[in-house]
Amino acid sequence: MSLILEKSLLRISLALMLLMPFCALAQTPRQIAQTASASVVLLVFADSNGQPISQASGFFVRPGIVATNLHVLRGASSGIAKLVGQKQVENIASVLAVDTAHDLVLLGVPNQRAPALTLGDSEKIGVGDEVFVLGNPQGLEGTFSQGIISSLRVLSEDKLIQITAPISPGSSGGPVFNSRGEVIGVAAATFQGGQNLNFAIPSVYLKHLLSVPHDGRPISTVAKPLGSKSLLPGLGGKSSDGVIGSQFSWDKDSYDLYFSGDFSFSIRNLTQEAIEQVQYLIVFYDRSGKPIDAYEGNTYKKFVIRPGLARRETGRVEESVRRLCFRVEVRILDFAFSK
Repeated sequence: MSLILEKSLLRISLALMLLMPFCALAQTPRQIAQTASASVVLLVFADSNGQPISQASGFFVRPGIVATNLHVLRGASSGIAKLVGQKQVENIASVLAVDTAHDLVLLGVPNQRAPALTLGDSEKIGVGDEVFVLGNPQGLEGTFSQGIISSLRVLSEDKLIQITAPISPGSSGGPVFNSRGEVIGVAAATFQGGQNLNFAIPSVYLKHLLSVPHDGRPISTVAKPLGSKSLLPGLGGKSSDGVIGSQFSWDKDSYDLYFSGDFSFSIRNLTQEAIEQVQYLIVFYDRSGKPIDAYEGNTYKKFVIRPGLARRETGRVEESVRRLCFRVEVRILDFAFSK
């Protein structure tokens, strides 16, 4: 009886010894957040006139090299990088490598000193695994969220990670971690109107991008031609993530009928500065998802929208557009900071 007990204890001891290295690798959410925050940056891109057009997250993968989404560079001529929680701002010197198929880009920020994050193996992840996202949603630096992998999807032979951890505008390009604090994905997008439909690009594609030869091109040379193929068609933040259009509604006409072409919507300023001269585009879609009309406008220069506040705008289209309209999309094209 004692011999059997001794053998059982020996098996248990061996099992515990085998498990110890794996347990030691796991980190608490607080440990992951504290370690990762030293390597995550807030990115702000501007057009040729120096006006901000997009905001995103990124992270260091090597000394002086930041990874993020390619779509956030659309229309940009320059950019800056700021470490989370730090005041120092550095110019983005160049674009080192681009992967248009997987919406990835490597940026050169040689003057920014920060440790590189460890890239994990996205080929070994599975549904139900715990994940963490660190980014800058709506400019709120260092926002840390937790979730799980809800699905592993394949689009045109390419892989995509679906997660429950929220990805908001401004978080695009941020790192997605496993429970060991390794980067297994790059936050990419969330489906508008979807509940917990958030997606990340597997780290295997980022590892490949790091292995290709790197050059040093200006941002403006790669910001416009993003390529014909994209892993994430139609996903990603608008060009001005700090300013959003929402709360669209159709208005009644003077006879209290419901087929008036008059409408209104809100422009909300989520930046920390007053804005003006907001240019917007409203696209009207039919039930099949095809655009049937568009309305372009802008706010007058004298109307300033203070930080955290919103302004109601109005417009009009043909009554037939309203009858056929099934969905409306409000796009913010540009804005200026008020002097």
